[in-house]
This record gives sequence, structure tokens and C-alpha cells, in this order.
Amino acid sequence: MAMLSLFAGTGSATTVPCPRISLEDLSSMSDPPTPDNPSDEPFANEGPQSQEIRHSHIGALVPAHLARGVFTTGAVVLQGQHEFIVDFLLRMQQPQQVVARVVMPPAVVNQFIQALQENINRYEDRFGPIHMPAIPNQNQQRQSAQDLYESLKISDDVQSGTYANAVMIGHSPTEFSFDFITTFFPRSSVSQRVFMASANARRLLDSMIHSFQQFQHRLRNPPPPPDNDTDSPDYGAGPPDFNTPGGDWPPGL
Repeated sequence: MAMLSLFAGTGSATTVPCPRISLEDLSSMSDPPTPDNPSDEPFANEGPQSQEIRHSHIGALVPAHLARGVFTTGAVVLQGQHEFIVDFLLRMQQPQQVVARVVMPPAVVNQFIQALQENINRYEDRFGPIHMPAIPNQNQQRQSAQDLYESLKISDDVQSGTYANAVMIGHSPTEFSFDFITTFFPRSSVSQRVFMASANARRLLDSMIHSFQQFQHRLRNPPPPPDNDTDSPDYGAGPPDFNTPGGDWPPGL
């Protein structure tokens, strides 16, 4: 599937391609044709119908409450059995908080990684290498995921996250922007808009690659089935079906 790229001004944008959309039961959208003899075919026009539509998300609607976007200083990537969750953090003030939570299926995550890598390559071709700032006390013991989330504030409107099956990535000389999009018929819409510093875009790519490699390893090496003699499952410190997030801690600068 081809990658679509857009260029404007001093920045550029790369979009993750969206799949074709299949619509079920379109009878409510248009009146079915009337048979020559309805009495001979009483059920000829009843039952589900399907139609394949090519749907573009380039002109995605941007809701007013999302137009300004949110700024993030880092991200945590969590993986479940059927989806990835990216928590975008703001750790510049107290309380530290999750400013956006985006949920994506694995196929979109794989395309997102490729599009982000392509966009970073274009950024470095134009503006030079992205220099990672030195982090003091980098050799200190990593903060556990449990400790991190105990210190984070997650508001009710962020808790459940927003779904995305397409992403548009842009950059300027100092920042990267991410428009996470839902490509639902009849019109695509931006479900979340996020901005981050260029150095953090490189760190986000590294975390996404690491998490996706873990996901692929888990698919190739599924865990053994649970013991039927166990009276109740032990979920430990986290919810079932989710891996403890990995990557560099702390994830922000």
C-alpha cells in the first residue's frame, strides 16, 4: 500500500494509509429497486447488502475542542492482546499527568512506526541530526511502571482513551505533530492532536519499535495455557492481558 506524503511551508507531513471500508446493510441509505412483479419475489430485496468504498482521510474533520492540541514531554507505550495504548505525558509541573491516551490496533502501529521513521529521516535530511539531550543521573535505577502511574494524574475524560486507525505526522524545525484519525464513513475525523519536541519524537520511535518487537515475540511464543486447577487468576500489580510497559524511564525529559 502506497504511503502518501504532503509538504507545506517549512515542515512536512506523512500519513498512515487507511484501509478500504465495507458498509453493511445500506438499505436505509437508498430505496431498493422495485421488482417487475413483487408478488413473485417477496424477499428479493430483503437481507443485508454490502458495498466497498474507497475513503480518504486527507480532509479529516478537526473538532473545535481538539484544534489546539496538547503538548507532551514523553510517552509510555502499553500493549495488550489486541491493541496498543500510547499514553502521552506532561511532566513539567505537578501533578504530572497523562494529557492524551490513544488506542491503535497492531496493524496501524506497524504503519505508524514506518511513517514516523520516514518523517524523522526527512527532518534530519533538512534540519540535521536530532541530538538527544543528556539526562542527569541516567544510570540511576529505573522507575517502575507502577510507581510512575501512581504519580500520574489521569482525568476521567482521558481514562478510556481515543481510538485511531490512521495517523498524520508533520514537523517543523523544533516540533513534531501527530493527528490521530478515525476513518469512519462518511467522513474521517481527528480524534486526538499531539505536539512534542523533536528529540522526543526520536524517543517515541524507539519506544514504539521496542514495544512492537515485544508484541511480535509474544505472537511467536505464546504463553502456556493457564492451569485449570487454579481457583482464581493472579493478576499481580496490573490488569490482565496487558504487558508492563517497557522502554526508558522516565519517558519524559
